[in-house]
Amino acid sequence: MPSLKTHYALGEQAIAIALLASGAGSVGALLQAGRVLARHAPGRVVPLVAVLCACAIGNLLTPAAYGVLLVLMLAYGAAAALFDVAINDEATSIERLAGRPLMSGFHGMFSLGGMVGAGAWSALAATGVEPAAHLAGSAIVLVALSLLASRAMLREARDAGAERVPLSLPRGPLLLLGLMAGMGLVAEGAMYDWSVLYLRQELGTRTDVASLGYACFSGAMAAGRFGGDWVRARVAPVPLLRASGLLGAAGMAMALAIPHPAAALAGFALVGLGFANIVPVLFSAAGQLPGIAAAHGIAAVSSVGYTGLMAGPPVIGFIAEAHSLTVGMGVVIVFAAVVAACARRAFAR
Repeated sequence: MPSLKTHYALGEQAIAIALLASGAGSVGALLQAGRVLARHAPGRVVPLVAVLCACAIGNLLTPAAYGVLLVLMLAYGAAAALFDVAINDEATSIERLAGRPLMSGFHGMFSLGGMVGAGAWSALAATGVEPAAHLAGSAIVLVALSLLASRAMLREARDAGAERVPLSLPRGPLLLLGLMAGMGLVAEGAMYDWSVLYLRQELGTRTDVASLGYACFSGAMAAGRFGGDWVRARVAPVPLLRASGLLGAAGMAMALAIPHPAAALAGFALVGLGFANIVPVLFSAAGQLPGIAAAHGIAAVSSVGYTGLMAGPPVIGFIAEAHSLTVGMGVVIVFAAVVAACARRAFAR
């Protein structure tokens, strides 16, 4: 984010608008994700959207026109959203076949990738590598790994008639699961889009040190998710969600209340640990509701949840423009507390 801000000479409001463009692309893709995955296996969808995603990522720092950035963000949002639904559909199928909790471990790999990427960015920034070169390299790695992984994905039969299922807003259990997922994903979006800028702008750290903010968050989240399946097998969803929300709120409060880089990094790590299993628990529940196909359940929850992921960071940006980034990121504390408060109702059947 600091690289985009410098390259395009953007303020917080302009960054927020760019993030909204990404969110618009995501919402548009999510509205069709259930239909697409009802007709085509994830192993066929993932490589195609990975190429589109890579093209957008690899060119983010190439143009100098803000309008082109908005188009690239729109394409990235659409591709990333469909990619996420496809791999979560695949993960739900594997979890169902295995007959035991696996979703947290799959999401742990996502967080591990974020930690590795942020750590690589920090190391490359310290050695003077241009951000554009790093993005191009990331795009190549994304396509290569997606092509490799898609070869091992399940190839279960799809229902061609599902394309005629009318679109509708999630309701009942799916709506509540989606709203809670959205609140959980706001934290991930805030860390992804604003943690580095918070350390750089509010606390005055060097760029390579600031990059460690997201690395600490992702590393702790990965650790929490890799242990999450073991925890989920022993702890019911309601107390797990309550504890997760409270820990996430405490971590963000620590990061914002103590104006020191070490406190911020430690707080971001606690946020990652607290939010680690919120989304996996909710996505797994959405994929196992009786009478609802896994792809449609996940797409429905994702359509609401990823609206939070994409809308949350722009809202934080607008608040930061009006007040400060510290105040804007305080939104995460509120949402974490709401997740904890709504845990019992979400699993009342």
